[in-house]
Amino acid sequence: MCAAPPAAAAVGGALRGGGERGSGGGQRMASSDLGGRQRGPIWHRRPGPAAPEGVIVNIIHSVKGYHSKTIHFLNVAFDSSGDSLLAGDHQGNIYVFDLNGNRFNLVQRTMQACTALAFNLHRKTEFLVALADYSVKCFDTETKELISWMRGHDSSVSSISVHGSGRYAITTSTDTAQLWDLDTFQRKRKLNVRQSVGIQKVFFLPLSNTILSCFKDNSVFAWEFDTLHCKYQLPTPVEGSVLLYKVFAVTRDGRIFVAGGKSNHLHLWCLESKQLIRIIQMPAKVRAVRHLEFLPDSFDGGFNQVLGVLSQDNIMRFINIETCKLLFDIGSHEEGISTAAISPNGRYIASVMENGSLNLYSVQALTREGNKPPPPVFKVVEDRSKCTSEANKLTMRVTSGRSERPRKSKGNKSQTRLLKLQVNTSLENKENELPGGLNKKRLQALLKGFGEYPAKYRMFVWRSLLQLPENHSAFSSLIDKGTHSAFVNIQNEYPIKSRKLLRVLQRTLSALAHWSAIFAETPYIPLLAFPFVKLFQNNQLICFEVVATVVVNFCQHWFEYFPNPPVNVLSMMENVLQHHDRELLQHLIKYNVTSQVYAWPLLETLFSEVLTREEWLKVFDNIFSNHPSYFLMIVVAYIICSRAPLLHCNQTADFEYFFHHRNNLDINVVIKEAYHLMEATPLDIHPQRMLDDFKPLTKGQYPIFNKYPEFIVDYQAQEWERIRQDEIEYLRERQLAHELEAKAQEQKAEDEAWYRKQELLQEAEEQRRKMLLEEEEKLAEQRQRLSAVKRELKEKELQFLDASRRRFLKYQQDQRQMELKRLDDEIARKASMREQETAAALQDVEVRRMELESQRRLFEQHLIKDQEAVTKEMKEEVDACRRKVDLEDHRVQRLMEINREEKQKAQIVAEENFAKAEQKCIDTDWRLQVLHKLRRDDQDREKRYEEIAKLLHDNRVKEAELLKAMREAEEKKWEELIQKKAQLEEEQKAAAAADEHRKQFLEDKMNDALEMAEKLQRDYCFERLRDLKDGRTERGVELQQVPRSGNIFLNDLSASESSSHISLDRRREELAYQEWKLMAEVRQLRQKLTSRARTRHPPAHFQATTWTP
Repeated sequence: MCAAPPAAAAVGGALRGGGERGSGGGQRMASSDLGGRQRGPIWHRRPGPAAPEGVIVNIIHSVKGYHSKTIHFLNVAFDSSGDSLLAGDHQGNIYVFDLNGNRFNLVQRTMQACTALAFNLHRKTEFLVALADYSVKCFDTETKELISWMRGHDSSVSSISVHGSGRYAITTSTDTAQLWDLDTFQRKRKLNVRQSVGIQKVFFLPLSNTILSCFKDNSVFAWEFDTLHCKYQLPTPVEGSVLLYKVFAVTRDGRIFVAGGKSNHLHLWCLESKQLIRIIQMPAKVRAVRHLEFLPDSFDGGFNQVLGVLSQDNIMRFINIETCKLLFDIGSHEEGISTAAISPNGRYIASVMENGSLNLYSVQALTREGNKPPPPVFKVVEDRSKCTSEANKLTMRVTSGRSERPRKSKGNKSQTRLLKLQVNTSLENKENELPGGLNKKRLQALLKGFGEYPAKYRMFVWRSLLQLPENHSAFSSLIDKGTHSAFVNIQNEYPIKSRKLLRVLQRTLSALAHWSAIFAETPYIPLLAFPFVKLFQNNQLICFEVVATVVVNFCQHWFEYFPNPPVNVLSMMENVLQHHDRELLQHLIKYNVTSQVYAWPLLETLFSEVLTREEWLKVFDNIFSNHPSYFLMIVVAYIICSRAPLLHCNQTADFEYFFHHRNNLDINVVIKEAYHLMEATPLDIHPQRMLDDFKPLTKGQYPIFNKYPEFIVDYQAQEWERIRQDEIEYLRERQLAHELEAKAQEQKAEDEAWYRKQELLQEAEEQRRKMLLEEEEKLAEQRQRLSAVKRELKEKELQFLDASRRRFLKYQQDQRQMELKRLDDEIARKASMREQETAAALQDVEVRRMELESQRRLFEQHLIKDQEAVTKEMKEEVDACRRKVDLEDHRVQRLMEINREEKQKAQIVAEENFAKAEQKCIDTDWRLQVLHKLRRDDQDREKRYEEIAKLLHDNRVKEAELLKAMREAEEKKWEELIQKKAQLEEEQKAAAAADEHRKQFLEDKMNDALEMAEKLQRDYCFERLRDLKDGRTERGVELQQVPRSGNIFLNDLSASESSSHISLDRRREELAYQEWKLMAEVRQLRQKLTSRARTRHPPAHFQATTWTP
């Protein structure tokens, strides 16, 4: 049963969906020719309501001239509003048709055919176009500028799906699908599949974040857009209803999914339940479905019920998937539809016709209720399993459908009968059909039965299996380019006896090199082509196409690592060998035999070195009859069948010889083993997973072969061209050399004549030489006289230079004498200053001695007062002895802490003084070298310094007596204190031990400081003497850990004394000893001076105790 033909008169609305209703019935279809215009109105007169067959306008693009022709439209797409239409033709012109404004505009010239369009981006003026160079470009319709150029596909892009937000797009080709971000135009994800599977279509589901991917093996997967995790997979249809999906459609709400293919059945899936809910059978005339698309309705809430089905007869039928009725159809056998697009608002249908024109239909006119329903025209198979819980299998029933188009019918009765589905085998049969009426499956069965094709028909079978296009014009253009420069001297490398065979080989290789540059640089291409050249030497076209087909299909991925062997292909073979014969592979690895030794020689020579003619033909009967991966399997089979001799080889040369010479192998066993490997090899390592299916050469023009590293080939081609130019230059230079040799002979004759003339000239020259000798003798005498004169002048010059040198030396001597005199005056001035300073220092020492005496008296008074205060205090505190003892213990601890702090301070001061003394010692050493001349003056002043030292000695004796008296008094007080405070005996012993240790430490440091201070300059000695008393006092404070006011004069005195000792070179050791002794006595005065520290250190009150370790 077939669909009814279109009605003679159609009803519909105007372009805007309204318009006045007319009463006429024979209105002609409006037509618009774009011509060479870039913009203009779509139609000059608005179409009436009675547009024929619902066609609003027919748009064509014709080019007038000497050869008038029509440019065919290829693709159309609506924008998201449905009021603008985008169309592209095969010349790359992209037009935008504003259906509301009745304007068209040429927005871009891409200069190549477009394969897909998308006009529903979130920026309304932008659109995507997929081009024939496998790229996708984004243009702006207003500025006509290129927004972005997206690359990444290796084959033609068949569809573009845009997300509902318009911000993402999916582009689909046969081998991959890629997800793009339309804000940044960067690729986010890429879906890769095995070449044996292939992709049919990948698109977004409406109103959801789900991506649906449909593959050639009928598998359908749903992916989460955000995470790209697989949500679900549709199950396999019930047995007996399987068809190869080719086209797909989804309702606007994303719930119903329809798939069709090379059959008249349509499968309806519910994406919510993931179940096949219905199988619709189209009329018998529908053998294949080319396009599916739902017709939107403003009132169905996205649950579209009208489905447009474009079949192989170029008619698009619109059916109701719920009532299973044919509503209307567009197109006819005479004016067939190539592809179509429906506006999102459901008002327009744009179809690209087979004649290249563009038809715009009004849906309102096509669906107008104006006729009675016809009898049923198509069948539907329903699934009743959802209604009855008992039925588990698909129940298929044929129900009557109703059409809205007028048709003659014998009755209106509806009929119901069971339909038995049959598996569609037409697709498989068509794939196996070969040129010449042969069938590939039958040939394979014949080959398995007999092992080879009949020799009489072998060439014919091969031509059919390889599907040679026999492009005579394309081959002639390659031959007309002449012999390629790479094969001009091929006879030198391959000395073939037959000149005809050599000539055919040279032409075939040249044609291959002109076809693709890689073959001019491939060293093994003559070995690969020679067997076919020998077979097809009488038909060069067939020979070339056979070699080209073998290279394209059976040598896949060979040239990706050029100029190296195909490591990827060899790795696949090694994996197969490892899986099936690990022992043999380990043996090969043990002797460093790689796949380039045991596999590559067989591949690059196509077995021509190891097989006889009959064996080679039998092998290639099987290779041409199977998948390209069989070629690799037969190489592995050859190696496995040769395992016995290979396991006995242990030299690399033996392995190389084995794979380059014929061996005793049964080729039938090798072929059977190859078939076994094809079946037993796992899919993950099977070469079929990596190699494409067989693709014959295209008709008309040969395909572009560029699957190789072009930069390497181009570089080698440039190098070969450079070498050829060098050879030409060499030949030219050699020709020039021959010409120069001829000229040299002429020059030789001229030279002989010239030599004869030269002999005559030499005789004349001899006579003149004699005359010149006489003149030279006279000149020599004159030169001798001149040299004598020069010698005399040189002597005078030397005398003058000697006198000048003496004068300069005298001047230098005078200058030095003046400098010495100035130094003497400076020394005398400094000596006078030092004498004055010495006198002042003596006076200062006397003043300080007097101050020391007064201080001693003051100390005695304080000691008497302290004694009285202590006695009075002891009488007053007789009753509170225990409380005082506790207080004294606390104070002892406090005193010990103060002693430790003072020790640290004293140590720091000592270290600083030591560093200063060391620095001054270094300065003194440097100055001693300058002051060496002053030593005589120092000796004169030595007597005066001795007097000063004597005075100082007397002062120290007096001070020692004073200190001794004070020490005796202190000892008495200590004895009294020990008697009264027996409970503190242990603390006193510890304090005494610490005091002894500190004394020893200070004595050592003081000795070191005195020794280093001996070398200080005399300039500092007087200044140190002036600060003698202050230095003693300060050092007493540091050593006794008491405030500065009580000990400043003692420390200054020791410092001044040490400074005065430094100035005395002769008696520095004696003065150092006296200084140490004086400091030892001064330490005994610490206890007497603690009373004065109370006012400066309030925390440490020593009112009840005057002892301090």
